[in-house]
Amino acid sequence: MSSGRREYTEEDVRIRPGKGSRPRTRNRPAHADAVPGVVVAVDRGRYTCLLGEPGRTSDDAVEVVAKKARELGRTGVVVGDRVGLVGDTSGEVDAIARLIRVEPRRSVLRRTADDDDPVERVIVANAEQLAVVTAVANPEPRPRLIDRCLVAAFDAGLEPLLIVTKVDLQPPDVLLELYQPLGVAMVVATRGGDLAAVRTALAGRVTVLVGHSGVGKSTLVNALVPTALRTTGVVNAVTGRGRHTSTSAVALRLPFGGWVVDTPGLRSFGLAHVTPGDVLRGFGDLATAAQDCPRGCTHLADSPDCALDDAITAGVVEPARLDSFRRLLGSRLAPSDA
Repeated sequence: MSSGRREYTEEDVRIRPGKGSRPRTRNRPAHADAVPGVVVAVDRGRYTCLLGEPGRTSDDAVEVVAKKARELGRTGVVVGDRVGLVGDTSGEVDAIARLIRVEPRRSVLRRTADDDDPVERVIVANAEQLAVVTAVANPEPRPRLIDRCLVAAFDAGLEPLLIVTKVDLQPPDVLLELYQPLGVAMVVATRGGDLAAVRTALAGRVTVLVGHSGVGKSTLVNALVPTALRTTGVVNAVTGRGRHTSTSAVALRLPFGGWVVDTPGLRSFGLAHVTPGDVLRGFGDLATAAQDCPRGCTHLADSPDCALDDAITAGVVEPARLDSFRRLLGSRLAPSDA
């Protein structure tokens, strides 16, 4: 009499077929047919690019929207990056290309949230000039924030430029005298007036515009690039505060040659990545004299046996240059402007 139990055989065992024995290759496609482009805007994982070699993109260059390829992983892509694109690069509506390569950067402008924040944020790549836009009034100038931007320019290897706005409200003489010893190029932008000096300073170059909210940066951009249509805001006459009218960085072609990268208004500029040596590189005459400093010298006024003080006594360097350097260095060590 059968017990009702069935004997199991090998046929009852189901084995899931494997994915194949062929090992996964680490060799990625070379993408020799990738089209060169330049990133001009970044928005929620979408990258707007102009096709063409950097500096050679024509006025009618095709504008392509792309997404980052998976093989790039966490590689950051920012405005100004030179990239390689594949896929649908027609630039037609709803067309999405793939961004598969980021070329080596010639320069990188960085900042951190605070001076003790180890996370660096890249603002823009491959720029040549950093223009700090500041108003003489409404809002009042913030020299410490300006100094920090200049330190960042020296660290990034960018030529600094100071653009002074709202001079119709107050003469800019005091502010200009403050920065004259640094040897920083300075121009005045008259609201609704002649911008010839500003155009000359920007023509043929890739310039990053930075500045505190309300200094008139977007107004200046709209005057330089009438098609930009950057939103402008109103600054509170009492607090000097205004809303951020630019919410993301964007590169704009200048009608007279060159590019400007408009960035969101700053409330702080952390310099955790900058060392005293980085600041010193912006002062070639002082860097030579500092070679005689003892190890660990901070180069500040209270630093014992600092060779920079001896250089002043010997007449090798100008006192104004050393004062400017120490002011910038002190800005690096002081709390971030808020």
